[in-house]
Amino acid sequence: MTPRALLFNIVFYLNLLVLLLAGLPLLVMPRRVAMKGLKLWGGSTMFWQRLIVGTGVELRGLDNLPPGPVLIAAKHQSAWETVALHAFFDDPAIVLKKELMWIPIMGWLSRKFALIPVDRSASTSAMRALRAHARRARDNGRQIIIFPEGTRRPPGAPPDYKPGVALLYGDLDIPCVPLALNSGLFWPRRRPDRHPGTIIVELLPAIPAGLSRKDFMARLQDDIETASDRLIEEALKSSRPPPGQKAH
Repeated sequence: MTPRALLFNIVFYLNLLVLLLAGLPLLVMPRRVAMKGLKLWGGSTMFWQRLIVGTGVELRGLDNLPPGPVLIAAKHQSAWETVALHAFFDDPAIVLKKELMWIPIMGWLSRKFALIPVDRSASTSAMRALRAHARRARDNGRQIIIFPEGTRRPPGAPPDYKPGVALLYGDLDIPCVPLALNSGLFWPRRRPDRHPGTIIVELLPAIPAGLSRKDFMARLQDDIETASDRLIEEALKSSRPPPGQKAH
């Protein structure tokens, strides 16, 4: 781990601690006002990452985001997207592990933001609760963000898409926007390394509501994996590929 990565990790957790404590008054404010605190976390993390490590962020394809409620199915390579994606959308409701709701302060605020907890046991009651939370978010016109693979997968790993995204797609009857990225090159999963370069986030053309489960899953996986592979290749061809990766 480089000195810059070490410094960033220290600043990241200090920033989180300060925002959690400063965010306690948000618990008594209207949710839409409180959401500004969640977006501040994502924006400030990207600011410190750029300043300390030299990692920029590029957002592409914003014109592919339809108005109104939408399901956003995002590639999940890193913890980065669980922090930063909030900053890109008007009123996001991310699907997150139920266990995170039990953490003091963070869990209280997650409930205030009306984020969507999921019990990964995939039991009937868990899926029923997931659908109920997602329907409320849809009825409020929110952007529902789900990671179809359920957990982080390193760049280039074989895809492992779970049925939860198809369940929500069929139940909510709203468009689904696939989201590709290359964050795992610069913020590796389960490692403290942080690398300079450009994280690219790309919103792909929306998949309209109404496809069969089989057709939806096939298109979703193909769209996300093809685009994410392209973004990884683009990064590796750049003049500053992440350490340990070879430019092609």
